[in-house]
Amino acid sequence: MAQVSIQRRLVASIVVAQLLLAVGLVDVAVFVTRSRLRDAFDTALRSRAMRVAALVRYSEDPGHALIFDKDLAPQPLDVSAPDLYEVFANNQTLIARSPNWPNDKLVLPARGDRWVASYVVDGVDYRAVVIDHIPILDREEGVNPGDFLRVTYASPVAPVLRSVSQVLAYIVLGSIVLLLITGGFSLWALRRSLRPLQELASSAAAVSAINWKLSPPEEARDTVELAPLTQAMTSMLDSLRGAFTQQREFVANAAHELKTPVAILKSTLQSLAQRPRSTEEYRIGLEEALEDLQRLERLLHSMLRLARAEQWAAGSLQRNLPIVEVSMTCQMALERVQPVAAQRGVELEFTANGPIKLAADPDDLELVWYNLLENAIRFSPDGAKVQMAVRRNNGRGYVEVADSGPGIAPVDLPHVFERFYRADSSRTRNTGGYGLGLAISKALIEAYGGTIEPQSRPGEGTRMVVSIPV
Repeated sequence: MAQVSIQRRLVASIVVAQLLLAVGLVDVAVFVTRSRLRDAFDTALRSRAMRVAALVRYSEDPGHALIFDKDLAPQPLDVSAPDLYEVFANNQTLIARSPNWPNDKLVLPARGDRWVASYVVDGVDYRAVVIDHIPILDREEGVNPGDFLRVTYASPVAPVLRSVSQVLAYIVLGSIVLLLITGGFSLWALRRSLRPLQELASSAAAVSAINWKLSPPEEARDTVELAPLTQAMTSMLDSLRGAFTQQREFVANAAHELKTPVAILKSTLQSLAQRPRSTEEYRIGLEEALEDLQRLERLLHSMLRLARAEQWAAGSLQRNLPIVEVSMTCQMALERVQPVAAQRGVELEFTANGPIKLAADPDDLELVWYNLLENAIRFSPDGAKVQMAVRRNNGRGYVEVADSGPGIAPVDLPHVFERFYRADSSRTRNTGGYGLGLAISKALIEAYGGTIEPQSRPGEGTRMVVSIPV
């Protein structure tokens, strides 16, 4: 598929917009200019018609006949084509007519005392004005005051057309010059405006698995349109760097955790193979090998469960979930963890304040509560009490697990949900597990749209607060 250039699109859009604007301005300017010139031409025609009417006067003979002084007739506007005029008295008597008056007389139906019309005479376009009921301007005493004139005056429209053509040429030429100037300026401004985006793209291209730092240019950070993109890219790279680092650490930690049981299993089998042994020795060696295999199986199961939980949290896996009662899953987890608590002499206390229902897999919720309870029992002193409470508040459900252990140091509190993380380096695998329980619990709770938050102070115990939608 052919690549698309935003810059070319914007330049084409600007050019097309300016062309449309120029064409529109030219059309409007020509229309207004033509209207104004035509109005001025019509005014000049009326003025010439009144000048022709002023040349009609009464004669000095006893009959006082109307006469026309043709020697004072106005000169034509265009020397290439003469003007035309015609004067009637009382709409009956022809007083005067231009020598070049056409045979097909310029007569139109009356539309009032004044009107303007267009004619074609001998292939020449004329515009004529007709003024009726004009009183005799040069009066004599004793003459009939009721006489009136009708004057028709026509002139070629070629001067007006030439003026319009000249105006059109000037407007078009000016529009082309302005279009070139504004087009060049727009192109320069566009390239200058897109330069921060190009620099941002160059900075993003420098990001790699070794260099995760995005160094956006100052203009990109200060540009209103690019600032959200810059912030989003920075946040995305921080998330990717964290995920990449976490994945890398997970692989290293998983390899380290798998190495120990495999090494122990290998050592056990090598010890059995070094020399012939009795049946009892073989039985004891195989039982130790089976224990190591079970430990290895539990580790692999936890790793697979964590991977699936993270996939559910990311939305890449879809499941049809039933509606379950959260308190019921808590009681199942309490029954399951009861033998562990009995070994330590830890008392389990459970309270529930109203039913809480959630669309979830009951095995997932039971595993979360079991991990939290087991972790609380492990860190509680012998004979202590572990409390579990279920409550509902403001449309959300809360499950809390509290112990009276030594608590978690502030420096370790942000890391308690990291995979393979152990705050106490002295813990053994027999007492401390593999450091995946809380990570699995957090991933499962987030997969159901909830959150899990640790609250702890050294010497005051630890409280795990799980918030879930209901």
